[in-house]
Amino acid sequence: MQAHSLDHLSPVWSHLTTMQPVRGEGAYLYDGDGTRYLDFTSGIGVTNTGHSHPHVVKAIQEQAANLLHGQINIVIPPSVARLSHMLDAITPSAIDCFFFSNSGAEATEGAVKLARQATKRQNIIVFQGSFHGRTAQTMAMTTSKTVYRAGYQPLPGGIFVAPFPYSFYYGWDEEKTVDWCIEQLHLLLKSQTAPEETAAIFIEPVLGEGGYVAAPVRFLQALREICTQHGIMLVIDEVQTGFGRTGKMFAIEYADVQPDILVMAKGLGSGVPISAVGSSKEFMSRWTTGSHGGTYGGNALAAAAACATIEVMQGEDLPGNAARMGAQLMDGLKQIQAEFPVIGEVRGKGLMIGIEFGRTGAPNKDAAKVLQKKAMAHNLLLLTCGSYENTIRLIPPLVISEAQVNDALGILAESAAYAQGYA
Repeated sequence: MQAHSLDHLSPVWSHLTTMQPVRGEGAYLYDGDGTRYLDFTSGIGVTNTGHSHPHVVKAIQEQAANLLHGQINIVIPPSVARLSHMLDAITPSAIDCFFFSNSGAEATEGAVKLARQATKRQNIIVFQGSFHGRTAQTMAMTTSKTVYRAGYQPLPGGIFVAPFPYSFYYGWDEEKTVDWCIEQLHLLLKSQTAPEETAAIFIEPVLGEGGYVAAPVRFLQALREICTQHGIMLVIDEVQTGFGRTGKMFAIEYADVQPDILVMAKGLGSGVPISAVGSSKEFMSRWTTGSHGGTYGGNALAAAAACATIEVMQGEDLPGNAARMGAQLMDGLKQIQAEFPVIGEVRGKGLMIGIEFGRTGAPNKDAAKVLQKKAMAHNLLLLTCGSYENTIRLIPPLVISEAQVNDALGILAESAAYAQGYA
């Protein structure tokens, strides 16, 4: 298949490569010449079931032949009703009612509107390093990089930022970091936004764009206690962590915490655009009918893809494979770190792993970029993240095999040798 010029694509998009894949299968992408790339990006955490999983493809084909779109304010596609039941079965017990959109940012916007109507309060608390989207409302909630916000002020107000428990950044142990961040959140509620005007606290259980940093269990449990005490809604943003990515269906399961609202997207559709806001029927009943919606939310085709995705997740135990392959990947990365001290920390859960370059107070973006470039030369696709862009993130499809993990570790070890020169 002939590659096309990029002359008519907006330059607002950044591009890791200019490769135009013609096929995807499992953990691999193939270009028009048949060159194979090991994809450790999953389309930014989307293709959790692998590229073009046969069961998902079949479900999309069958749905497309019957009904592409039945607008949910007019009719209710059966696949959408079915998806709501399937999500009810796998989400935390407090979540039993769902609204569907197209993207993570849309779902986050919906969660903000739901929280404000359900509580009759206005203000929102987010955390340093957060990424919640690039629409106007979600830009105001995103603090991982200035590039997402620069030049777009003024942004919507009522957003307050608390420190995230990022131990490596502070140079503290986890206990000290958690204690300090809890104290700072209490101070914020005393000094910037009173509890009685605070609608919700939004948090990613593992920071995505902010550096692949997992929130400690004790911190998430403290958030639940604070929210319950003050009538604030706890919103867990699982756009990137959801659907098996961290070794459990949802990352919040590690903390045994019940959210008031759960935000989902990315891995839900295996590549078909779909997102969801989940909450309790009680809270959803406070959302004024007609005050939120969208033409394509609850699309028949997207819902069919999501149903098939969940079937694959459960039938092939993809969360379990993420935990097993993630442990293998972490063990290998720790060995690489021991040999190349330019790597400051290796961290993560399941197949959501970050390799941070540099040391506390001295982030090393150059080393991260060199490793990324060298890995690319060996056809391993990697992304960076973090406010200083000094963290490599590893997010392969959850169908990845032991042999593919070993292939990636070999490339990473060779690439780290080059990165060490930038220590």
